[in-house]
Amino acid sequence: MKDFSKYSAIIIGAGDATGSAITKKFASYGYKVCPARRPRNIDKLNELSSEIIESGGWSKGFGVDARDEDSIKDFFAEVENEIEPIDVVVFNPGANVFFPIEETTSRVFKKVWEMAAFAGFLTGREAAKYMKKRNEGSIFFTGATASMRGGSGFSAFSSAKFALRAVSQSMARELGPKGIHVAHFVIDGAIDTAFIKETFPETYALKEKDGILQPDAIADTYWYVHSQHRSAWTHEIDLRPYMEKF
Repeated sequence: MKDFSKYSAIIIGAGDATGSAITKKFASYGYKVCPARRPRNIDKLNELSSEIIESGGWSKGFGVDARDEDSIKDFFAEVENEIEPIDVVVFNPGANVFFPIEETTSRVFKKVWEMAAFAGFLTGREAAKYMKKRNEGSIFFTGATASMRGGSGFSAFSSAKFALRAVSQSMARELGPKGIHVAHFVIDGAIDTAFIKETFPETYALKEKDGILQPDAIADTYWYVHSQHRSAWTHEIDLRPYMEKF
């Protein structure tokens, strides 16, 4: 059986809910987890790492701008060469914004594309460079309802998520035969976060009926897909509450 403690797992976009849950899940199986967020959030990453270490795991947080090519290159090189070989990479930044089309500035459109699509490309490319040496590994991209259809007021977000899905599909076809598992996760529904609680209290109230996505349950699915036998890999999967309309 594979000794996960001899490998690292990178989680980019290790936020307070889904990203943290995924980080904890992989740490619980022995991976040396390397959660990353923008540098301004390093304190929160340190809190996450401390919690994992106190639970008996290994974690080191990194402040990284995933849109910056040199930062991503340096980050992956440090993890690969100074921690453990990279076996899992999860790309999980948010970038969800709402703007009517006439209020969507070029700056907003470019920034969202950089966060959701360009940064995903950089992450996937660097992961592939290291994983191809070993002919194994998992590269997972977090998508959304917007990955599948464009909603009113979400032209920037939807176009970026569409692009990220295309990156994932292309990489899956290219890297799958080399033993690297690439998968795209469509998260369709509200997630149990402080933002949903404060901004959409009526939706958050559905938590009592399991009507919003629970981060730990999402993390369970990421682990399940990572654990699949290569004779039956999933390349795209959607997650939603049982009562969610779709």
